[in-house]
Amino acid sequence: MLKSKQLLKHLAKEYSNFAPANFKLKRALVVSKLSRYEVEQLRHPDLSREQLEQKLRDRGTDVEMVLYLHNLHKDFEQRIVQSFQNVGCEVKLSSRLEFRSSLSKDVMNWADVIVPVGGDGTFLLSANRASPLFALSQQKTPIVGFNSDPQHSEGRLMLPKHYSENPADAVERIKSGDFKWIHRTRIRTTFLGSNGTIPESTDLFRHTTVKMEQVDTSPEMLDKHMAGKYKAKMKRVLPYLALNEVFIGEHLSARVSLLQLVLDHQDVVNKTKCSGLCVSTGTGSTSWHTSINRITSSNVDDLLQSLPSSDSPVVLQLRENVEEIAQRYNQGLLFAPDDPRLCYSIREQICVGVWPSPKTFKARDFVQSVFIKSHCIDANLVIDGSISYPFNDGAKVLLEVHPEDALLAIALD
Repeated sequence: MLKSKQLLKHLAKEYSNFAPANFKLKRALVVSKLSRYEVEQLRHPDLSREQLEQKLRDRGTDVEMVLYLHNLHKDFEQRIVQSFQNVGCEVKLSSRLEFRSSLSKDVMNWADVIVPVGGDGTFLLSANRASPLFALSQQKTPIVGFNSDPQHSEGRLMLPKHYSENPADAVERIKSGDFKWIHRTRIRTTFLGSNGTIPESTDLFRHTTVKMEQVDTSPEMLDKHMAGKYKAKMKRVLPYLALNEVFIGEHLSARVSLLQLVLDHQDVVNKTKCSGLCVSTGTGSTSWHTSINRITSSNVDDLLQSLPSSDSPVVLQLRENVEEIAQRYNQGLLFAPDDPRLCYSIREQICVGVWPSPKTFKARDFVQSVFIKSHCIDANLVIDGSISYPFNDGAKVLLEVHPEDALLAIALD
C-alpha cells in the first residue's frame, strides 16, 4: 500500500492533467436546498396550499416571511441554472430530497460539476454523495456551492457572498478555468467487530432508516496486529465520508457519555466521561469545533482577574484588550481544509476523582487517527450532522484520514 507522502505525489501527478485551464465544463448537476415552505409541504402532503398556510398561521408561523424566503431561493436557483446554460452547459436540477434518496450513480458520473445551491447543509449533503470513496482509477467530480441567502446564512463552504449577487461571473470564471482546486480532507469511518456487520443508519433529515449506497463496503479481515490490538476480527468501512466532523455521544444530551480512546494507535487507552466527542477536519474547524472550544472576552477577563498580580500594570493593560485576545485565540482554533490531521475535542470532560484516565489526557489535540470504544447506553455516531448510526456499549470505530478521500472543490478568490 502506498504511504501517505507517496500517495500525495501520485495524486498530484494524476491531477497535473486536470489543471483548471484543462477543465471541460459541459454538464452541471444543480442540487437545490429544500426551503422551509417545501419542508412544511412534505410534512402535510394532504393539505392544499390554502389549508397549509392557514395551519401555519394558526400555530404562529410568520407565513409571509416563509413564503418570501421560499420565493427568494427559487428565484436564485433559476439564476444559477440560467448562468450555466448561458455558457453552453447542460443542466440537471435536483432537490436536496431527491439527491439524498434516489439520485443514481449514473447521474453523478454524468456531471462535470456538482453545484449545491442553498447553505452549508446542502453543500455537506452534496459532498457526501460526491465520490464517497475514491479509487485512484476514477476521476473525482468537483463541487462548487452558491449561497442562496447570504443575508441570513454565513455559508462558509459556499463561494464568497459577492458571487451570490453575481453568479454569472462565477460561472464564466469556472468555464474559462480561472479558479483554483481545493482538496478538502474528509474522515473515513471504519467499524471494527467480530462479524463485519453494522447497524442500519438513520437519515436525520428525514428521520428514516436508509440503506448503504453507491459503494461496496463489504467486510474485510483485520490484519493480526490490528486484530490483537483492538480485539476485533473484521472491519467495515462506511460509505459516507465526513467533510466537517464525526460526533459520538449519548442520544440524550443530559446523560454522560463514557468512551475509551486510542490516539494514533499508541499503547495508551484514554478513558473519559463527557458530553460527547467531536472529531473535526480543517473544513469543520470553522463550525462545531470552534463552537466547542472558543472563549469569550469575559473568559479572558475572569482568567486575568484570577492572577495573584491582577492589579499589576501588565495585567491591567491586558484587561483593556480582552476582546482582541479572545479573537486571536478563537482564530487560532482554525486549521486549513486540506490539513491532513484531525482534531478531536472532548465536550465538557469530567475532571474529578479518577476521571479522566490518565490525568494527562488532553481534552483537545491533533491526531492522524483515533480509535473509539463505546460504553454508552443509547449513543449515536453522527456524520456531518446528517447520517446517524447506533454506537452503544462494545461498539468500536476507527476514524482516520486518507489523502485519496479528499473532496475536490472549486475555489474563487
